[in-house]
Amino acid sequence: MAENDTSQERTEEPTPKRLDDARKKGQVPRSRELSMTLVMLVGAISLLFLGKRLAAGMAEVMRTGFGFDPSLIARQDAVVGYFVDQVMTAIVMLAPLMIILMVTAIMAPATTGGWNFSVQALQPKLERLDPLKGLKRVFGPKGLMELLKTLGKFLVVGIAAAILISSLAERFAGLSALDSVPAMAEATSMVGFALIVLSAVLIIIAAVDVPFQLYQHTKQLKMTRQEVRDEMKQTEGKPEVKAKIRQLQQEVASRRMMEDVPRADVVITNPTHFAVALRYEAGQMDAPVVVAKGADLVAAAIRRVAEENDVPLLEAPPLARALFHAADIGQAIPAGLYVAVAEVLSWVYQIRRLSGSGHEPSPPDIELDEAEWVPKRFRGGDGRGGARAPST
Repeated sequence: MAENDTSQERTEEPTPKRLDDARKKGQVPRSRELSMTLVMLVGAISLLFLGKRLAAGMAEVMRTGFGFDPSLIARQDAVVGYFVDQVMTAIVMLAPLMIILMVTAIMAPATTGGWNFSVQALQPKLERLDPLKGLKRVFGPKGLMELLKTLGKFLVVGIAAAILISSLAERFAGLSALDSVPAMAEATSMVGFALIVLSAVLIIIAAVDVPFQLYQHTKQLKMTRQEVRDEMKQTEGKPEVKAKIRQLQQEVASRRMMEDVPRADVVITNPTHFAVALRYEAGQMDAPVVVAKGADLVAAAIRRVAEENDVPLLEAPPLARALFHAADIGQAIPAGLYVAVAEVLSWVYQIRRLSGSGHEPSPPDIELDEAEWVPKRFRGGDGRGGARAPST
């Protein structure tokens, strides 16, 4: 059944989490061909620059080694000391080349997949000792590809080596006519040149191998659609958990919003289905800000809190609907509503000024073109404003 289910086919690209998990297990793309080519190329260039120095040093080691005092043979400690001195001289002489090659060998793998150290990859796995799986790896597609690469590399390098040998045959023959130091310098130069040519040939193989390794790595990590869905559930949570979290977040936001209502200057209503609380501080705000808004039950709660804290309530359905749809909580009102809101704030300031005098100013008659601010289904003159608005 699963074989005929296309959803079980690995058709999906690996997710970042999948790639990260694979990296922790030590599964990163690697191209041994590219690493070997870089090491060989850097070594060849180093030989061209250090060849004369190495040739002179090796000639001196050989001259000293074969020209020791025969009487030292009878003294074992002297022979050992002499041998150690020669070895140390050779090591010091070869150290620059060895360091260059070592650094290159360490840096080369970073060109594909970057550096990666995985403890999990070092853990022993019994399945690696399974002979059947071993044969499957050897005779599988990857093993076949490795065999083809090896044969191709042998063929290409063999042809290049044959051409090199034929072209350098006269120079090799001429080494016998030179003294030891010039002959070794010339031989080192020819070896460096030959390695550069062979490295250039290996670049062709590496240019094929690197894309193949990247493709193989991605193919091995591809996922089924079910695996993608399961991973999303693990990382982002199950839908019911996300819904519960979203509900809690809305409740927290609603409580925070209600805490701002007592500090509002006015609450504009619709009269019962919309409520928008505004606050304005002259000199500190460029425009009035919506501190709370809601529809239906939330609107009723806003009105209740406003009444309990003596915040003025103004019934202005068109303006309430416009503010509800045109501005979010915490945002300043749109510039097109400045004039209408200014009339409301002027009415609020009059209430404060006349507080305790027994006089109450008449509420403003707000005229507003709702077509510019309110969606068509929410317009209307019945106070409800058309269809039910979603609660905020």
